[in-house]
Amino acid sequence: MTLRQEIVGNAMQMAVVNLTPGQTVYCEAGKFLFKTANVSMETRLSGPDRGGRDQSGGQGGAGMGGLLRQAMGTAMQVGQRALAGESLAFQYFTSTGGEGTVGFAGVLPGEMRALELTGNRAWFAEKDAFVAAESTVDFGIAFQGGRTGMSGGEGFILEKFTGTGTVIICGAGNFIDLNPADFGGRIEVDTGCIVAFEEGIEYGVQRIGGLNRQGLMNAVFGGEGLSLATLEGNGRVILQSLTIEGLANALKKAQGGDKQGPTGGLFSTHAG
Repeated sequence: MTLRQEIVGNAMQMAVVNLTPGQTVYCEAGKFLFKTANVSMETRLSGPDRGGRDQSGGQGGAGMGGLLRQAMGTAMQVGQRALAGESLAFQYFTSTGGEGTVGFAGVLPGEMRALELTGNRAWFAEKDAFVAAESTVDFGIAFQGGRTGMSGGEGFILEKFTGTGTVIICGAGNFIDLNPADFGGRIEVDTGCIVAFEEGIEYGVQRIGGLNRQGLMNAVFGGEGLSLATLEGNGRVILQSLTIEGLANALKKAQGGDKQGPTGGLFSTHAG
């Protein structure tokens, strides 16, 4: 069953989800806003249990063996999320005694988007983009190759969504939907502007220019550093108009703490 949800608001959107009796939705800790009294809330370290499957991906078994597999599966999930800097726990909301309503929101001013998974293609999203999903959607962590990650910064660790159902993501600023196939099969973007993309899109990182005068000018004065992200293939790509680094630097400048001067880019000061 498709999750009944409505995304409301403008500069800081929120998702209002209507649950049918017995339906469950889960979110990352810290993304919950409100709920009706007939919606129960439970916090767990494990991912969603779909159809009796245990958290390790096998079939839930009785006895010590089944409990051990379940504990190991949960520990692996928590370890991956900790390594990725994600929330260690999920909050689960289930409607009891009739229909219920739950509200969720992101943590930055920007848009939200509901993605419908059919089981044919997974979706990948930037770290911290996940807001909430049906219990039929699996949340995982995808690690890009080390070379790509060290070059691309934000692109090293991605959230991965598989299964079927609705997943809600968020980003900063406004969204734009693109398909690289409409632009010759390839687009190049600031690494911080990527929100999400479908499975089948190839993600990479390339250096801006060579190690020459123009390449150094791009890196030092262009505000983009040394690299751009590349997205190739045929599929949906969602970009955001505001980067977290850009927002952090704007706030620091407003507080009189900006020390990056006119150069930006390679010599920019990161908040935090």
